[in-house]
Amino acid sequence: MGDSKIVACLDCDLLQRIPDVPTGASVRCPRCDKELWRHKPDSLNRTFALTLAALVLYIIANAVPMLGLHAVGREAFTTVIGGAQQLWHDGQQIVAVLVLFAAVISPALQIIFLLLIVTGCQRERPPFWVGLFLRNLHFTRTWSMIEVMLLGVLVALTKIADYAHVILGTALFALFGLVFLLAMIQSSFDPREVWSRIEWAEEEAHSPETAGPVTGVTP
Repeated sequence: MGDSKIVACLDCDLLQRIPDVPTGASVRCPRCDKELWRHKPDSLNRTFALTLAALVLYIIANAVPMLGLHAVGREAFTTVIGGAQQLWHDGQQIVAVLVLFAAVISPALQIIFLLLIVTGCQRERPPFWVGLFLRNLHFTRTWSMIEVMLLGVLVALTKIADYAHVILGTALFALFGLVFLLAMIQSSFDPREVWSRIEWAEEEAHSPETAGPVTGVTP
């Protein structure tokens, strides 16, 4: 029989049992002192609330202008997607695709995956796709690089400020807020709680109710 409390340390591979700890406490590996798990209070509800807020900021960040320039009596504004389109038209196709994927697509997938995971766990029996999205959530986190894009924007602003008047759009502040919200989501989300709610197919196959008659066995 499997025991969900027995885990292997990701750093030293020590097989050990996770004890019951109070809320807010963490469990560390006795061999390498790596944190194995932290008991996060009300993980699913907090993650759901933060993810909804992140979804609102994400929509604002991609629907309104991020930056504007005013020079010689003219004004021009651009959005995050508009910046990727301009890079494409300037012949920087690879950079345009990377910016679009890291600043638009990956954050959207991360938010959508989290919403589906949390809402799926609200059911009495979470559907199979909850585990599928949870397995791929790490990929979306790895490629979500809004903070890198913002750093590049700030560097560009310092260079452009001498030649034109820079207008900060609402989307820029929404992106800054989205970076902090995604960090808060990562610190409040507990994947172990999600896995504990999923009923594995192996358990059904070996349960007495679903098991068929045993033949070929003599007392």
